[in-house]
Amino acid sequence: MGESMSSVGADRVALVERIAAWSVRNRWRAIGGWLVFVVVTVALSVLVQGADARATDPGESGRAQTTLDAQGSYDAIRENVLVQARAPGGAFVDSPPLRAAADDLVNSLRARENAVAEVRSPTAPDGGDLISADGRSALVAFRVAEPVERVRANFAGAAAVVDAVAARHPDVRVVMAGDRSLTSAVDATVKADLARSHLLSAPVVVLILVVVFGSLVAVGIPVLLTVTGLAATFSLLALIGKVMPINSASSSLILLIGIAIGVDYSLFSLRRYREERHAGRDRDAALRITARTSGHVVVVSGLTVVLCLVGLLITGLDAFRGATVATAVVVGVSVTGAVVVLPAILSLLGDRVDRWRVPFLGRGRVAARESRVWSRIAHRVVRRPLLLGGAAVAVLVVLALPALGMRLQDAAVVNSLPREVAAVDNAIRLQEAFPGSAAPTRVVVWNRDGSPVDSPRLREAVAELRSCAGADQPIHEPIAVAAVDRALVIRVPVSGSGTDDTTVRALERLRAELLPATIGRVDGVDFAVGGKAAQTHDFTERVAERTPWVFAFVLVLAFALLAAVFRSVAISLVSIVLNLLAIAAACGVVTWIFQDGNLSALLGFTPYGGVMDWLPLFVFVVLFGLSMDYHIFILSRIRERLGTGDLLRAAIVGGIESSAGVVTSAAVIMTAVFAVFVTLTSIENKQLGVGMGMAVILDATIVRGVLLPATLSLLGDGAWKRALRRKAGTAV
Repeated sequence: MGESMSSVGADRVALVERIAAWSVRNRWRAIGGWLVFVVVTVALSVLVQGADARATDPGESGRAQTTLDAQGSYDAIRENVLVQARAPGGAFVDSPPLRAAADDLVNSLRARENAVAEVRSPTAPDGGDLISADGRSALVAFRVAEPVERVRANFAGAAAVVDAVAARHPDVRVVMAGDRSLTSAVDATVKADLARSHLLSAPVVVLILVVVFGSLVAVGIPVLLTVTGLAATFSLLALIGKVMPINSASSSLILLIGIAIGVDYSLFSLRRYREERHAGRDRDAALRITARTSGHVVVVSGLTVVLCLVGLLITGLDAFRGATVATAVVVGVSVTGAVVVLPAILSLLGDRVDRWRVPFLGRGRVAARESRVWSRIAHRVVRRPLLLGGAAVAVLVVLALPALGMRLQDAAVVNSLPREVAAVDNAIRLQEAFPGSAAPTRVVVWNRDGSPVDSPRLREAVAELRSCAGADQPIHEPIAVAAVDRALVIRVPVSGSGTDDTTVRALERLRAELLPATIGRVDGVDFAVGGKAAQTHDFTERVAERTPWVFAFVLVLAFALLAAVFRSVAISLVSIVLNLLAIAAACGVVTWIFQDGNLSALLGFTPYGGVMDWLPLFVFVVLFGLSMDYHIFILSRIRERLGTGDLLRAAIVGGIESSAGVVTSAAVIMTAVFAVFVTLTSIENKQLGVGMGMAVILDATIVRGVLLPATLSLLGDGAWKRALRRKAGTAV
């Protein structure tokens, strides 16, 4: 963009430009203030101690959890140990090796009375419910002893006992699966995934930046801003988490989104600054133009992402509320770094930003190659917009078709993590022998008047409920009952994997028929069903109920934003339709891969017949915001060309040619970062990585390279008339 700052006029200077001008005049204050901000937030996150806020689930499961949280004690941690022949054999009661292993385990656990309690044996007279329906497997059940501060050590002691007994009986499978063992497996996986995402994403991003800039100094700027920004982000989230629940499993997501947008936002401004300097402008003029153009794009993009994320609050779900706040924080920090700190650094370095050049990566060669490729494509598209645009739409529609059969279904732990994780393999075997026992539903029972819940009639009702259990029934043994202060918790295994249709039907029968016919007949007593299966079912129902409202909010917001920026209804509507096509195609690819099971061996997952219930909504909201920076950047360049007198087709080709380098580089970085998700362990992360990465690829290639120039050509000059009435100085 060749205009000088005199074109801005004396009437008003954009806010972003004023901020950048202040940073240039006070560069040491800007840089020092950023470093102080990072250090202070990190220090506060270490100094401020206390428990993190707990999320509350929606619906009936949330009521069950709230009731338990209000008690003076907590639901004890319980574990099951599966005792099973490694080779096919006869019944447990007729197998001396199996009975000997079970007795050894029971005696060894009871000897650790300080660590475990309520040890139940399948060989005891009352242990019939601990023998599987086919008679081949048995359970040894126990409770990890309190107090709370000793639970971790007591669990470790119990696990050591199980391992020792297993070693003494090599022909018998003695494996543990329960509350703590499964939770520990998930926590360990999350930590390992977070470490792996650090390890993989950083070198990939640095390598791409080296290719893009060809200068180690230029590469170091976005890397430094991103690293310090992430340190501040995680520190702020640690503080916010004390008062608002933020799921710890979202750490990998926030890390990778932070890397992607942090580097992208710095890249936009850094590329524009170098472009202006290479065109012969002095340092101050280059910084002012960069702030007015790329800086404005960064602010609009960041604001759009945050506003789109606000749509998730409509769901009323704590999980989405935490994800919204966490993503908003990382976006806000990234925008601050790019708009406030980056101009100060560039002002300080001047031409030294091109120091320490890498051989064979000459100045601008990569961008030039990108521009030539996209320029040739754009030339062909504007000459045949209907043919090539129609072909692009056909490709996206074909990719989107599998999404018509998408089944939104959360993954149970046994589906989420690979079977190579020992606790998952144990849980699968337990599930096969004792359906629902790996993660039973928890029926919370309490008196409406707040008094302790215990009466002969209630005990009779519990016995009636237990009599409903059976191999061909929706609920199964073993059913465990425990008092938790004034409430009662009944652990009821239900049929199915934990999230599938069989589980949903069993849960609905438990809620609508079995419990009202038993517990519900006790006067003065109320109940609610919680647990993993119930939480997942209620969460999915809430997402399905609120999704149309979230979609409507984001679409109206995006339309209003684009209409305000470009003052064109046609351009705004086309932009929204193009975004929807890219997101639909990405969801189709996710469905084809993960629900239908294609490429499962290559990507390392076991299909469970569904797609994560929150994935389409989250991908839609986040990508609608993230894709706006590319879109506004390209459309603004086209408007600049039209404003200087270019004909429409020439302006489209020129706008795409001038923006191709930065858009392609930013998309490659974002795609590479999201691809790290695919290498992580859980199927949720893999689905998110494929969905986000595919949407960015399609958005930056088929949509921006083909569909956008095709539709703009078909719309004609009329769509730009109002947009061109804006002063040249307000160009984005």
